[in-house]
Amino acid sequence: MTRLFSDIRCLDFGPSLIFPPSFQTRLVQMDGAKPAHLRTQVRLLAPAQPGVYGMFDGEGELIYVGKAKNLRIRLQSYFRRKGRPPKAGRIVSQARRIVAEVLPSEFASLLRELELIRRWRPRWNVQGQPLRRLLTFVCISQPPAPYLFLSRQMTTRVKSAFGPIVANSNAVEAVRRFNDHFQLRDCPQPQEMIFPDDVELVSGIRPAGCLRMEIGTCLGPCTGTCERSTYDAKVRKARAFLTGADRSPLATLEAEMHAASQACAFEKAATLRDRWTALTWLAEKLDNVTQAQREMSFIYPCAGHDGSTAWYLIHGARVVGVIDPPNDGKARKNVKTKLAAIYRPNAELLDSYEHADGMLVVTQWFRKHPGERKRCLPPDRALV
Repeated sequence: MTRLFSDIRCLDFGPSLIFPPSFQTRLVQMDGAKPAHLRTQVRLLAPAQPGVYGMFDGEGELIYVGKAKNLRIRLQSYFRRKGRPPKAGRIVSQARRIVAEVLPSEFASLLRELELIRRWRPRWNVQGQPLRRLLTFVCISQPPAPYLFLSRQMTTRVKSAFGPIVANSNAVEAVRRFNDHFQLRDCPQPQEMIFPDDVELVSGIRPAGCLRMEIGTCLGPCTGTCERSTYDAKVRKARAFLTGADRSPLATLEAEMHAASQACAFEKAATLRDRWTALTWLAEKLDNVTQAQREMSFIYPCAGHDGSTAWYLIHGARVVGVIDPPNDGKARKNVKTKLAAIYRPNAELLDSYEHADGMLVVTQWFRKHPGERKRCLPPDRALV
């Protein structure tokens, strides 16, 4: 079936949030009905500069987005039959046009690639696609009777979010053990919660919705036997654990585990060991994220291949803006106001799943280029 508006061709990739105000976009378009024709165009036209590129099929659909430190070298690699990945060959066999966008730096290319993948969702891209990367947030639900769960999106169901962490079986097990340890419910959201201090038309104790209350891993807020204040106290302890303010439950579990082992209560010791292992895993993953967010809040003056410099505003290990370095008094005043708004105390750092991949781009960049980290400026001293 013929695509609607199939005669419309992509003129550019669209606007960007990671370009400094003074940046001028430069695009290079290469067309070819066959891979051999495209190869000739790449050899003649592809710039030897950093940037991003898009592969388009015969119907004008963007099927793949990539980045490169050197666009010419990277694009030529697609046409080398020997040594290229099978996926690259399949992409080139479908491509009829390549559009390259020259960018000032490799770092800008990384950010732009992620931005374009999220915007256009090319079918051959896997990394960076919304909801494809196996990352998730550890969330505390809204009242009544909050509990811990995993979510890849910030919905109205979420009251607080921590992470992101890898979404695997360890994460699922950690959340289950976490709710067990703090005796929080994990039943479906529609389950009615009844607290004794709530006014009810029907009095009396209700049957529990599951067996967890009987085995001591839930306070049973659905039965009408648990005071709201008691449950809320458990939630506060759970939050303190997640924020890193109180990790004493790990020491308590370890002591109980050793005591059970010495008393030859090996089944109990094994249960405590499994719970301790899951909570320790969760604590380590959250600590890694918290450390990255705390340490990676600065201004990154990134030098471009053309001699220009852009200030990338990084807060909580993600890029929240980009500006030109101020060169006069008025510009310095405007920048000072902007920095005060972005780097204010207790600013929200994680309000969307969209930021998870961006955090990985930033942390991996500075891990790979430690020398660049030394060039970064503290927000309160950038204009000194």
